[in-house]
Amino acid sequence: MLIRVFSIVVFAIALVSCSGLGEEDVISAVVIADGDEQTLTFSSIITVEELLSSADITLGERDRVSHLLSLPIVDGMRVTVRRVREAQVCLRERLPYERIRLPYEAIPPGEERLARAGQDGLKESCYRTILEDDVETERKLIRQPIVLQEPQAEMVYVGPSNPVPDLPIPGRLSYINNSTVWTISGNTADKRLLGATEGLDSLVLSQNSRGTHLLYTKASETTGEFLNELWLLDFSFDSRPVKLPPGDVLSAEWRPGSSTIIAYSTAEAAVGRIGWKALNNLWLMQIDQLSGTARSIEEIVPEHSGGSYGWWGTAYRWSPLGDQLAWVNPESVGLIDLERKGLVTLLDYAPFDSSQAWIWLSSLSWSPDTQFLATVRHGSPLGSEPPESSPVFDLAVTRADGLMSVVVSSSVGMWSGPSFSPWLPGETASREAGYLAWLQARDPHNSNNSEYDLIVADRDGSNQRLLFPAPGQPGIRRTNSGFSAQALTWSPDGRLIALIHQGNLWLVEVQSSAAHQITFDGGASRPVWTG
Repeated sequence: MLIRVFSIVVFAIALVSCSGLGEEDVISAVVIADGDEQTLTFSSIITVEELLSSADITLGERDRVSHLLSLPIVDGMRVTVRRVREAQVCLRERLPYERIRLPYEAIPPGEERLARAGQDGLKESCYRTILEDDVETERKLIRQPIVLQEPQAEMVYVGPSNPVPDLPIPGRLSYINNSTVWTISGNTADKRLLGATEGLDSLVLSQNSRGTHLLYTKASETTGEFLNELWLLDFSFDSRPVKLPPGDVLSAEWRPGSSTIIAYSTAEAAVGRIGWKALNNLWLMQIDQLSGTARSIEEIVPEHSGGSYGWWGTAYRWSPLGDQLAWVNPESVGLIDLERKGLVTLLDYAPFDSSQAWIWLSSLSWSPDTQFLATVRHGSPLGSEPPESSPVFDLAVTRADGLMSVVVSSSVGMWSGPSFSPWLPGETASREAGYLAWLQARDPHNSNNSEYDLIVADRDGSNQRLLFPAPGQPGIRRTNSGFSAQALTWSPDGRLIALIHQGNLWLVEVQSSAAHQITFDGGASRPVWTG
């Protein structure tokens, strides 16, 4: 190629030399550059490079010329210079938001309500570009686009149109749904939202034995810390909630058979972990139902450390007759000596080390005759792992007098939540009557992440059978509410079990295994059933 170009140049010079230029002969050439066009004339032969110099045109490193710089000009030649430069350009593009429709029980079926306006996002893409005379001829992406602002989806609440089953129920069933209280009395088709109960923190939901009054906690409106408030609600249609004296309440429960006495424990705000530090105390308070004022407050358990992981808290549970109080902390189960105001330990086990910012705390259930306590016990290691890391969790039943403790079912899972049924109609004379229900982990040695099945058995754990869900269906998962496990609750007549499955409230008939979905927006938690 170079030989050929050289030959052309030599030939052109020779041609011009041979032809010669007279004294009045001139050569005219046009230079086009920078948006301008110049015509220059010469009386002698010059090269393209000299032509550009005569036109005061300086070439950049990337500039392109239409002819070789060493080529001699000829009359009428048009030489074009294209300015070439490299630049980096960053372009911003809109990321459109999506529209999400969410079922929400609080609005009528089929209606829609804007919950949150949508907002477009923004992303930035940077390129290396080549421009010729300010016209882009090439573009190459430098790096992956960066999202400067995530789009915010538009959220629209839609009233579920699913038909609620027409199922008669005894007593009163209440539950939290999307941080508000709902209640059902008489028939599931008559579920209703209780006004002025927004903002529940899910730590407390307790209903008195007759189903006439409810306790719940909600975040304080005066602080962004853990501090919360305890509220009392009369289920009368025209009632308004009444705030009770204690704050920083971690747990609270009505004394069975009473509508004026409450047992509660408190905590204090703490930075890190989960936002509270339990005081592991217990108080008895007698209240005035109308005003919410305290008639008396008595300390039953003084503030104490609570043992290993005591900052998480100690849970307390009344016996069905309201004459005994059981307690459970992350490493033991026991009773409160109400006379001496001390703790009596019935069952010890190694606390579970979750290696995360939560602590496993077992649940407690009294038998209707108050002779036994059902709980989940952290079991022995499977191999060489430390006791605190054992994946084994057994269902244990312990006598309230401390004379016996047996494993009713092994490897049930940490969120099993065993629960004795109340006396069954016509069988209250028999101390062996009734059932024991619990959730059985499908993957018992990975029970924190496992799905569960509802199991029901005779009170001694015999004749176990799967109750819900049906084989092949997704299992039950733990509902994250409160600081202790609360898996299921029985109807007062022992015929039905209420539990949360896939965020919705379900009722399961013990005899037939028939299951009825009661809510449909995925926001339900903490069912309580009395009356």
